[in-house]
Amino acid sequence: MQPQATAVKPSTDGTMRNHTFSELKVGDYAIMERTLTNEDIQLFALASGDLNPAHLDAEYAAKTPFKTVIAHGMWGASMISALLGTQFPGPGTIYLSQTLRFTAPVRVGDTLTVKLSVKSLDMEKKWATLECVCTNQKGKVVIAGDAEVIPPAEHIEWTPHDIPEVRLIPRQDGPRRLIEHARSLGSIKVAVVHPCNAVSLESTLEARKLGLIDPILVAPRSKLESVAAENNLQLDGVEIEDVPHSHAAAETAVQLVKSGKVEAVMKGSLHTDELMSAIVAKDAGLRTKRRISHCFLMETAAYPRPFIITDAAINIAPDLGAKADIIQNAIDLAHVIGVDQPKVAILAAVETINAGMQATLDAAALCKMSDRGQITGAVLDGPLAFDNAVSPEAARIKGIDSPVAGQADILMVPDLESGNMLFKALDHLAGAHSAGVVLGAKMPIILTSRADSEESRIASCALAVLLAHHYRVSPP
Repeated sequence: MQPQATAVKPSTDGTMRNHTFSELKVGDYAIMERTLTNEDIQLFALASGDLNPAHLDAEYAAKTPFKTVIAHGMWGASMISALLGTQFPGPGTIYLSQTLRFTAPVRVGDTLTVKLSVKSLDMEKKWATLECVCTNQKGKVVIAGDAEVIPPAEHIEWTPHDIPEVRLIPRQDGPRRLIEHARSLGSIKVAVVHPCNAVSLESTLEARKLGLIDPILVAPRSKLESVAAENNLQLDGVEIEDVPHSHAAAETAVQLVKSGKVEAVMKGSLHTDELMSAIVAKDAGLRTKRRISHCFLMETAAYPRPFIITDAAINIAPDLGAKADIIQNAIDLAHVIGVDQPKVAILAAVETINAGMQATLDAAALCKMSDRGQITGAVLDGPLAFDNAVSPEAARIKGIDSPVAGQADILMVPDLESGNMLFKALDHLAGAHSAGVVLGAKMPIILTSRADSEESRIASCALAVLLAHHYRVSPP
């Protein structure tokens, strides 16, 4: 008499328990269900490298016979592997072969039911053949085939360990759009000061190749040629201003600006202080009535629009007057990138005025300066804590009624330390894209860091291009 087939069910305590060859009977089966999401398709594409537009591009997929995005066929097949390895026969199973027939597409929202049934047992080899059938929520077979496996010989119980959490971060195209817009305006002449390491020279040449800048390399020629040779970089056709050392490079760059030969300055491998000391010197003639300050243009998947952080690189502990200039510089940058009436959040640790916290007092004064026309071209509010500045929900919970809260275009930080930490947290933990530039001088200044990615360096060049073209029309 044929033994009765058994339906194998998963454990309820999270522990995986397998089924040995000796326990299996023809007809025994197990079932697993999974509903397909768009995130499943994207993760499978990333893991497998299969970027077929039929799975990822709705516009393209609409022109296919399926009329919509469908799952990779092997996504459904992977459900067979998952059931084999985790439940039936379970841990210890060795996968030998698999036949598959794909009979219908699986679309986002479809619920796939995978059923594995013991079809035959080879008592000599201790092998098993399992019939594999995947059906959708309508009962239609979408995948069918047979799996040949070696079931485990011994019982195994295993509790899965925690695995890393995977989050899909939408790709941001802000840097690409910024670069393409800048390219459409035409390149600018840039003095690149002492680019005597691989990363600064390579990014300079890449920005030149993209048509963003026409560089003059201001540095010792021998060092440039040595770096180029070591890194297989070509200096053919690139203008070089031969100087003896980095200090001379900074001073020469200033003279190139004063003579009108360049429209911007870009930092290479010298220290920021060395470059900025030459630029702000009284006899350089490159300062304006405005305080010089730095701005980071940022984009992160967690926020619906690009935004500016200022100042995270130049002014260590700005007073009220310096903060007014820093905000105005950021507003000017926002106008250049197309934000006509930017919303400025003046950040502090709290959103209420506290006599013991200077940042809150300055914020209140800056808002009143805006009311009196001393800061123009934007809507200001502060003090605002960071969460209130970027999260409408946080602002609502705290009862903040503000035209800026939750939708800031500019984040004005209290000092350099807080700005630098905010920028680096967004960069390293939130995967933000960035471009940086210094304003308040008679030309844009591109300050780069050794840790900056090439994308960030190129985007910073693009930002300087936009400013330089703006300065031709409206000199600072």
